[in-house]
Amino acid sequence: MPDTPIIILAIESSCDDTAAAIVINGVVVSNHTATQKVHERFGGVVPEMASRAHIVNIVPVVDAAIADAGIRKSDISAVAFTRCPGLIGSLMVGACFAKGFAQALCKPLIDVHHMQAHVLAHFIDNKPEFPFLCLTVSGGHTQIVLVRSHLDMEVIGQTIDDAAGEAFDKIAKMLGLPYPGGPLVDKLAQLGDPIRFKFPLSEMPEYRFSFSGLKTSVRYFIQAQEKANPDFKAQNMNDICASVQATIIKMLMTKLTRAAKDLGIKNVGIAGGVSANSGLRKALADAGTTHGWNVFIPKFEYCTDNAAMVGITAHFKYLNGQFCDLSAVPSAKAAW
Repeated sequence: MPDTPIIILAIESSCDDTAAAIVINGVVVSNHTATQKVHERFGGVVPEMASRAHIVNIVPVVDAAIADAGIRKSDISAVAFTRCPGLIGSLMVGACFAKGFAQALCKPLIDVHHMQAHVLAHFIDNKPEFPFLCLTVSGGHTQIVLVRSHLDMEVIGQTIDDAAGEAFDKIAKMLGLPYPGGPLVDKLAQLGDPIRFKFPLSEMPEYRFSFSGLKTSVRYFIQAQEKANPDFKAQNMNDICASVQATIIKMLMTKLTRAAKDLGIKNVGIAGGVSANSGLRKALADAGTTHGWNVFIPKFEYCTDNAAMVGITAHFKYLNGQFCDLSAVPSAKAAW
């Protein structure tokens, strides 16, 4: 570690949360997030409104992160930002701010892949040994990632259609739950019977996932039941949520367990917004006991989108000399 501290200003704006963090020598010293409530009445994120809210929130959030860290702007070693993937308008706000900030202070830029950052969120606190497997589960992605080092990762399996988080939110909408529905499904599931209703498990080759069929199955199931009983959803909400959640978790854990066994890996973690789901966290902990895994589960604050994970990723890229210049262009979809 160099004598001069490595101080990273990290900015995350891939969707509807505007976040900034300060990471000093790989330690998160401040982490601030402005959450956008405006989307709730629309039942999902409205991209144009998200972009406008980022413009309003980004300066106050960055100022708060710097003030909370007790540093001066001139102390910053590099400015990091989420480059991909995400909503292009939201990404543009963060990227443009980061470029302007870095250029004004003559500081280097570091671009960060959002999903790589979710994986490396583990190194904020837990610091698993390599190699390890990480199940990254969010509203836009469901992947099994083989992590060989901080900057050497390979996606060995992913969804061919919808992500698990999207399935949670879409099914929640079918049930009449407000947005964001995934956390509400989790809350209600804790009060229900997970084996009350049976939903089909997708049969995909290798380590691939599919959740579109589950959404269709739940829709047809609800429609059929409501023909006989218009109050079916309200009367069985907890059991429906519990059964849906159990089905999604079983699909996730089946493929993760298979990958760990095939590769002989005992270090296993989860990341992304859905890693905050209580059922998934328990399922991973139980699997760790059953299979003798070393299990890594991030703190709740590092599961959903946050700038701390961008900062820790940028720290490792800084050490490896991986910088970008002003020509770096955000991308809504980008391969690893």
